[in-house]
Amino acid sequence: MIAEPNAASSLPSQKENAVRDETVPESAVQNSGGVRNGNLKTTREKRKVREQSENIRRNSSNSRRVRRLQNGAVVEAVTLFEVVIMGKRAMQSVVDDWVEAYKQDRNVALLDLINFFIQCSGCQGMVTAEMFQSTHKNDVMQKMTETFDEESGLQYKRFMAFPWILTVTWPVDMDGEDYPLTRTGSYWKKFRANFCEFIAVLVQQCQCSILYDSYLMDAIISLLTGLADSMIRAFRHTSTLAAMKLLTAVVGVHLNLDVNKHNAQRLYEVEKNRISGKKTNYRLDQLERKRKEYEQKLLEIQNMMNAIFKGTFLSRYRDVIPEIRATCMEEIGSLINTYPDTYLNDSYLKYIGWMLYDKQPEVRLKCLLGLQGIYSRRELVYKMDLFTSRFKDRIVSMPLDKDHEVAVQAMKLLMLMSQNYEDVLSDEDCETLYRLVYTTHRPLAVAAGEFLYNRLLSYEGDEEVLPKEGGNAGTNAHQLKRLIQFFLDSEVHKHVAYLVDSLWDWAGTFLKDWECMTTLLLKNDGGDREALNDAQKSALTEIILATVREAAEGHPPAGRGAAKKILSVKEKKIQSEDCTKITEHFIMVLPQLLAKYSTDAQKVANLLQIPQYYDLDVYSTGHLEKHLDALLKEVKDIVVKHSDISVLEASSRTYYILCSEEIAIYNQVDRARTQLIDELAGQLNQLLDGFWQKQRGFCTDAREVARMCAALRRIAAFHNAHDLTKWKLYDKTLRLLLFEIQHGCLSVLVILPALQCTYFSLLWQVAAAAENSSKGALLALRRELRRFSEICMYFLTHKEKDVREKAFVILCDWLLILSHQDSNNNEEEVGFLDYLPSTSLQEKLLLFVQEHIFVEEKEESKDLTKEEERKDENYKLDDLHKKRSLLAAYCKLIVFNVVETTAAAEIYKHYVKAYNDFGDIIKETLSRTRHNNRIESARALILCLQQLFQTCAESQDSSTGVDLASASFTNMKELARRFSLTFGWDQVKSRESVAMIHKEGIEFAFQGATGTDGKSFPPNLSFLLIISEFSYKLLKPDKKIVYAYLQRYAVEPLPYSRDEWQPLIWYKNSLLANEDEESSVLGSLGEWSQVGTSKASSCKRKLSNGSLPEASPAEAASQDSALQPASQLASAAGKSRKRLKSRETNSQEHVPLPCPGGLQQSESEIETDVSMKRQVGDKSEDADVDVIDADQKS
Repeated sequence: MIAEPNAASSLPSQKENAVRDETVPESAVQNSGGVRNGNLKTTREKRKVREQSENIRRNSSNSRRVRRLQNGAVVEAVTLFEVVIMGKRAMQSVVDDWVEAYKQDRNVALLDLINFFIQCSGCQGMVTAEMFQSTHKNDVMQKMTETFDEESGLQYKRFMAFPWILTVTWPVDMDGEDYPLTRTGSYWKKFRANFCEFIAVLVQQCQCSILYDSYLMDAIISLLTGLADSMIRAFRHTSTLAAMKLLTAVVGVHLNLDVNKHNAQRLYEVEKNRISGKKTNYRLDQLERKRKEYEQKLLEIQNMMNAIFKGTFLSRYRDVIPEIRATCMEEIGSLINTYPDTYLNDSYLKYIGWMLYDKQPEVRLKCLLGLQGIYSRRELVYKMDLFTSRFKDRIVSMPLDKDHEVAVQAMKLLMLMSQNYEDVLSDEDCETLYRLVYTTHRPLAVAAGEFLYNRLLSYEGDEEVLPKEGGNAGTNAHQLKRLIQFFLDSEVHKHVAYLVDSLWDWAGTFLKDWECMTTLLLKNDGGDREALNDAQKSALTEIILATVREAAEGHPPAGRGAAKKILSVKEKKIQSEDCTKITEHFIMVLPQLLAKYSTDAQKVANLLQIPQYYDLDVYSTGHLEKHLDALLKEVKDIVVKHSDISVLEASSRTYYILCSEEIAIYNQVDRARTQLIDELAGQLNQLLDGFWQKQRGFCTDAREVARMCAALRRIAAFHNAHDLTKWKLYDKTLRLLLFEIQHGCLSVLVILPALQCTYFSLLWQVAAAAENSSKGALLALRRELRRFSEICMYFLTHKEKDVREKAFVILCDWLLILSHQDSNNNEEEVGFLDYLPSTSLQEKLLLFVQEHIFVEEKEESKDLTKEEERKDENYKLDDLHKKRSLLAAYCKLIVFNVVETTAAAEIYKHYVKAYNDFGDIIKETLSRTRHNNRIESARALILCLQQLFQTCAESQDSSTGVDLASASFTNMKELARRFSLTFGWDQVKSRESVAMIHKEGIEFAFQGATGTDGKSFPPNLSFLLIISEFSYKLLKPDKKIVYAYLQRYAVEPLPYSRDEWQPLIWYKNSLLANEDEESSVLGSLGEWSQVGTSKASSCKRKLSNGSLPEASPAEAASQDSALQPASQLASAAGKSRKRLKSRETNSQEHVPLPCPGGLQQSESEIETDVSMKRQVGDKSEDADVDVIDADQKS
């Protein structure tokens, strides 16, 4: 294990020889532990040390030899590093073997341990050592440097590990980040755990003997301190971890010694009092010596602790590597919790406080975890006054941290602080933290829910305010009132489901007490001061619905959590029990609640949603049909009384849930439903008869209009969930729409429900036709479909905004349904109903989007009160929500190929400008269209940029081209950059799309150039700067092909000044970037044919479908014989619109162009080669923001 020593005095002069003699292969280094002793003079001394070291190595290695089966062969671990890396379970026996070796020859064993730390750093070099015996200490310390030998290509680090002077030699490539502590996988995680365990066991086994020999610990601390000052990340990281774990282990020894010292002191006092009359006593002298021995050891341990802390922690807690800073913060937090008597003071706490502001989340997280251990112990909190006053504001702000885990742990820390540190949080702090129960990140919301429950809702430790009467029911009632008041005060009335979900894990007991809740609702006011007011009752109905939904569904509400969680067996059992409890209670109580609040639309709308969570079989098994009759009676009365859309839709859904044909109560509910619809249809027919008699006079009667509106709303609500075809309402509602087209005098309150009724009627007819219909019936239905589409087109230009928006949404959904009809029975006949929008209709839809969605509203500066400002803000939010719905409806038509994919170009123009409002919708549209057809999606992107460029050029009206410094041009470049980021880092997947963008961009840039010599100045030349944003997405061989294609348009020499042709020069530079490092991805690059200037015009051949052209037969013949014919880089579908069942087109145009050899391969070969050699993009771009389609398969 110890190589032949080298004289210390000759080390500088024999550096080259040392490199030649000491550098060994990597495998040999890993198995050798090349540490050299460099201070022995004579040959006899050298031979003696070598023989001793070989014997010790043989003995120690045999005793700790580990056999492990690896790839069918037995691998024997010899060095400490190999034993640890193989994960030997009995770590104590390994340490015991080393301790025995140390007792026999401490120099050899110590060098073995030093080599272990060097190897754990991933060092693939050699370690030499010499004894520190020089009297010229200053000369030696000047050589404690880290240098690089340019001739040998090796790096040297020379430092003190008393009593050794160590020189570590390693290859330069060790500067990378690949070393054991950073490697991923369970194997290397286990190594890290074994490494830390080894250090802890080493200190534990040495604490009774060699730990205090003033040799071992001095050498280890000097070694780790020296490595921690290295410029090499691996040395710093490994030595810092080792030093901090060593400090933790030494602190454990200090605690044990402290306990032993106190025990010895106590025994000494007892013995002294027992023999107070005698002068001397052997037992007393023995205890005195023991006590002094403990004091001496404690002093040595304290010196070790100070040396490690000052030598490693103080220099590394602000290291540039976040992992090192995190390690320091983790261990300082552990030290304070383990040994608070020494470390729990402001001198050490300040480091944790400072690092709470660290930029890396892992460092902040370690600080918070350390503080949680401190604040969880009430006896330590009183020492934290200064720290708390200094850093409380920072901790209170950290639940808003951008890193979710940091935010959650900060919330848990604040909860501990509020529990164990009275009055530490002000009311303003608590109000800020309470509102986090509404956040979308569920772990943070749950932590905030626990904080809210413990601070505001729980009665633990607050016996004075406990209700004296009512027992648990009274307690739950008071908790509910507190919760209701908090909900009302928070003024977030549309998110009660989020509030309930946040509290569900902590307040499930009283949140499932539906009996208490319904009792509060059914309780008569009677002048009772504790009775709920109207607002509180409305809030309580929302809470009831949210708790019922949470208990029945068992997963968080929409928007909180990526997907529905898989319930365990225990959770499913609890869910089943809750559903049964809900059903049994509300079957009897719900009719009473509906009867009491039948006139309150908000409360009724919430209560009517509860039956959808019933176990409906309970009605028949429990013989509770009379309660079903009571429920149906109340629902019918509510439908007759109300015209509110939410109430009517809830009632319609209740009938839909109860009318399931699989349950026994179907016939009973169906009769009630039929009776109700008969009455509604009769009422509507009566009103329509009166309307056709009065016509214009009817339109001026507000009462008649209100009645007509209510009747149509009821029919529309039920028509949405129930087939009302047999009542023949389609012709009657259609006649109303035609009347509006002719006269234009109907109220918007009548038009909207009439439009919906007609739409639902046709949908039910289409659904019935898909099952079974004759050809004649399908043709008649087809005519009705066309007519309704024309009606919707007319309403797109209606004078009322609500009518226009409703017609647009219906038309989008309508086209989507009709263009994707499918049937297993008569698919050919149903094809008659297929309907694709005409060009004029597509233009009208696109015009509507431009005029109603991407319109900047002028902000008028008005002096508004706070109430008016709040209303104005709510109006803006509602308007934005409507716009998002309209845009999503239109984008679905693009995604499913109902309209031309190129229509997306108008949408993409607003990607950057409207990113905050519509960025997610536009990005999803881009992702879906790219998944459907990459070439067509890329064509939409380049078309968008071309249209913006033309608009910019027309607005500037400059004969010299577009102003490159203008804001519009800068915005175009930014948009192109964001488009390029959406392609991700997989250049092979986006290869065809990017090639097509460059092809289309080059052709557009040189459009409008006059003359046959190709030397006239193109007006769109500046567009090359736009497409240069996509150059780094090209593969290296593709850059060559694009450059060759560019040369056909841009000839040399340039006919005008270089300033005018600067965009061309910049674009060429973007294609030739790093050309000196280029290597073929698919094979060796061949020679490229030169396109002469005389043939410039004839070489301007079209590249169909985004493909780069191949060479003509004549040109190909002139190429080197090694070049293979080029394959197409891309293939695109035709421009015709595609249905969901798209028809593949086989006609493709292939135009030749020279291509690198080996490019003509199968798709699988190309993907294999490129995956091994593909170019890594510019990592300086923050592609995480806009990368889409990264996980979709091509």
